Amino acid sequence: MGLRTLILISAIGIICFSFSSLRAEETRENLGTKTLNNEVTVVADYLTYDEKVGLILASGNVELSQAGRLLLADTVAYSETKGLMAAHGNVTLLEPSGEVIFANRIVLSDQMQHGFVGEPKLKLDAQTRIAANSAVRTNGNLTKMSRGIFSPCELCKENPSRSPLWQIKAVNIVHDQKEQDLHYYDAWLELFGIPIIYTPYFEHPDPTVKRRSGFLAPQYGSSSNLGLQLSVPYYWDLAPNRDITVEPRLTTKEGVVWAAEYREKTYTGEYTVDGSITYGEERDSAGNKTGKQGPRGHLFSHGQYEYNDIWNYGYSLEGASDDTYLSFFGIASKDTLTSKAYVEGSNGRNFASAYTYTFQNLEAGNKQDEVPIILPLLDYRHVGVPGRNGSFTTLNANLLGLHRIDGADSRRLSLQGGWHLPYIGQSGSVYKFSATLRGDGYHVNNVTLENIQTTTKARGLVGRIRPEIIAEWRLPMIKARGNVKQLIEPIFQGILSPYGGNPGEIPNEDSQDFEFDDTKLFSNNRFTGLDRVESGPRVNYGVRFGFFGSNVGRTQGMIGQSARLKKDDTFNAGSGLEDKLSDYVGRINIAPSDIFNLAYRFRLAREDFSARRNEIDLATGPEYLRATLGYTMLEEQIPGSDATAFANREEIITAIQAKLATFWTVGGGTRLDLGGSGGT
Repeated sequence: MGLRTLILISAIGIICFSFSSLRAEETRENLGTKTLNNEVTVVADYLTYDEKVGLILASGNVELSQAGRLLLADTVAYSETKGLMAAHGNVTLLEPSGEVIFANRIVLSDQMQHGFVGEPKLKLDAQTRIAANSAVRTNGNLTKMSRGIFSPCELCKENPSRSPLWQIKAVNIVHDQKEQDLHYYDAWLELFGIPIIYTPYFEHPDPTVKRRSGFLAPQYGSSSNLGLQLSVPYYWDLAPNRDITVEPRLTTKEGVVWAAEYREKTYTGEYTVDGSITYGEERDSAGNKTGKQGPRGHLFSHGQYEYNDIWNYGYSLEGASDDTYLSFFGIASKDTLTSKAYVEGSNGRNFASAYTYTFQNLEAGNKQDEVPIILPLLDYRHVGVPGRNGSFTTLNANLLGLHRIDGADSRRLSLQGGWHLPYIGQSGSVYKFSATLRGDGYHVNNVTLENIQTTTKARGLVGRIRPEIIAEWRLPMIKARGNVKQLIEPIFQGILSPYGGNPGEIPNEDSQDFEFDDTKLFSNNRFTGLDRVESGPRVNYGVRFGFFGSNVGRTQGMIGQSARLKKDDTFNAGSGLEDKLSDYVGRINIAPSDIFNLAYRFRLAREDFSARRNEIDLATGPEYLRATLGYTMLEEQIPGSDATAFANREEIITAIQAKLATFWTVGGGTRLDLGGSGGT
């Protein structure tokens, strides 16, 4: 024990002795507040001041402030001549930095910069705490704690005495407030109260540090491609608004991979640059060496900015030296790298955007010359102000330029105007009427004509005009029976449009990703883009239902079908829409309580109600232990030569997840293939 500590402990006895003597000789006065010449202010329920010895005795909700520090306690004795103060009972010391010290007793000197603390508990931020048997403060900066425990984990509310998720125990803990560091001597890392790792010395920044240059936690591993791996990232805090992380990765089979990430915030936005580079042999899609050597690497960069309250802009840059670099080194698992630049603006009922895209295809066997370049892609949308009867107008415009080095090119201009009238009848029926007119003009080159067994290529101008009238009726009916509310809502939608509209000269670039399900049942055009349109008179009908408890519990769903006068060969066989009557689509969700949820989505054959698509997801259990079970069955779409088709798929997915603490979960899952060759 140091000399300073001995002096401070002796001071406690002196002050306490004076306290008892003064209490016996003088009458206690209810002074309330006392301010001394050395800028010490004391507020308490009761104060006694002896001018001869310069001693203040305070009790009852004592508040003593000096040099920006505030001391709270049940009783405080302060010697003005010695500059010493001793506090007992529910002691709290608030530092100017925001740190809070709780203790059962404390003695301080030199404007509360030096002192001894009995059984301290330090609160460094909202969650991080340190507890110890005793502590000594020096220069108002260093706090040396004996037999200390550090943990940022919240204690269990039901059982606060239970060990937290993790904590560090040490013979001595030193907190340096100026350097914002915590030092541990003879320390153990414990998980759930069980010692895991010992170290004679360890240090880290205290929780008040948000950013600091230094080495981050190393990462290590092994793989068949790279062998043993070790990376030691270094974080460099360049300024409050920018930083960089350099991460060299050492591998036993492929040498060193140098990687770095730079981040910066500007007055109007932010951007990042992430890249890596190495020197080695190129690999094919199977991971075999090609015999070529040279530099390999990648570069990703993303930025977004605000020009004003209306306009914002940004970019995304993604590139790799070859098709297999990212997957081989485990950097990213992408089939396509997308680079773009954009400008967007939103003002009231108007929205406009301008994009340009380039792509790098990483899939085996694909030729980069056949990958399109989008320049430009312009969109404009306007929704008019509703009139007296609630009707409003819309205007949509789109301009697309799609180019290839080898393959089809197209330029598209699309304009659509519409008039819409929503209306609610006295019976509760909900009506929607819409009338739209759309025109699409294309200039194409090298477009292979569909359904023609030749090498005929189309070029030149082609277009279409699409008028469309839509009428929709709904009647939501609600009935309360006991604590349960019931909902039944029949829906009927009629659409009138001309046949055709998809000539072979118009390439299908943005409407290939198609799937008929319950979310698309009441869409006037079920294709995802503008290159394909749904044609002919047709009706969509279904019913939505629900049962809702007053507090918890609900069951809801819908089922419906589409019908048309003629078949539409625009849709693939097996899509569910190729005949006059479509398949039935729908969904059911059952959640009687918070610990049980069953969701079922389906597509049933129109002829015999056999399943063509089944998706079942079951989740059960409380928040701290949740189990899920999923089953998926997708019927093959034909013809198999179509790029949008997929093979039969049937699988079961199981998973379980346990919540250990507020920010910690552990879980696992597996997927079992029930079709084809099987396997997990």
